[in-house]
Amino acid sequence: MRIHKLFTAALLGAAALGLAAAPAEARINQRQGHQQGRIYHGVQDGQLTARETFRLEREQGRIARYEARSRADGPGLTGRERYRLERMQDRASRDIYRQRHDGQGR
Repeated sequence: MRIHKLFTAALLGAAALGLAAAPAEARINQRQGHQQGRIYHGVQDGQLTARETFRLEREQGRIARYEARSRADGPGLTGRERYRLERMQDRASRDIYRQRHDGQGR
């Protein structure tokens, strides 16, 4: 009986992950665009120096290259690749916030 419940729970969990895969991939692209906008506004508002902007853009480029390589490997992204991309984006988001609020400007 216990094995049946575990199997059913695992099956439902796998089905939920399968349904959530498409929105998760769209969310990655949407988030990347949002972060680019934050960098752009930081430059426009004078909150980012040229060096800070270069570093943040380079970080965004690394994320984009990793995503492109991961998508080229096979059909879509695996769960591990999505997880890694989200962690990379988390770090980039923190970096953008810190650089925009560190009191340095052009």
